[in-house]
Amino acid sequence: MPKFKYLSHYPESLLLQVKELLESGKLAGLLQKKYSVGHQIQSNKALYAYTMEIKQRYLRKSDPLSKIEYSDKVSALNALGTHSRVSRVQGAKLKAKKEIRIDSRFRNLPEPFLRMLVVHELAHLKEMDHNKAFYKLCEYMEPDYHQLELDLRIYLTWLEHEKKTP
Repeated sequence: MPKFKYLSHYPESLLLQVKELLESGKLAGLLQKKYSVGHQIQSNKALYAYTMEIKQRYLRKSDPLSKIEYSDKVSALNALGTHSRVSRVQGAKLKAKKEIRIDSRFRNLPEPFLRMLVVHELAHLKEMDHNKAFYKLCEYMEPDYHQLELDLRIYLTWLEHEKKTP
């Protein structure tokens, strides 16, 4: 069985299905049929507006975000997105800033995957750990969260197999 780095924690039966679809050349068609449309969220300004719209709808009372941007450095951390909390002393006050960075590859991936990742990073405003409450919050903001996460992992596996860059 080949190593699929994006699917490492999934059951062997799923890995076998993905392997068979990859080898038969059917996976590309299935993914493109389901996720054929791109998106217009190309700039950091557009990503900020997109993220803030979701935040305002579901997490109105959560902490403010100071920065939301695409970053080429995120994939170097072996991640798809990051959230960070930066605290700085300014005079007698402690200023806390929260930032979200999304892997630049998501500029070219289908919008449902971008939404899933934005929801994931926003959920970290309320829940730092990947626990039940965290995933409940993700499902609240995106009911198809778990399916989108699996599909994204399969999509990235396909891109890696085909040596394509989004």
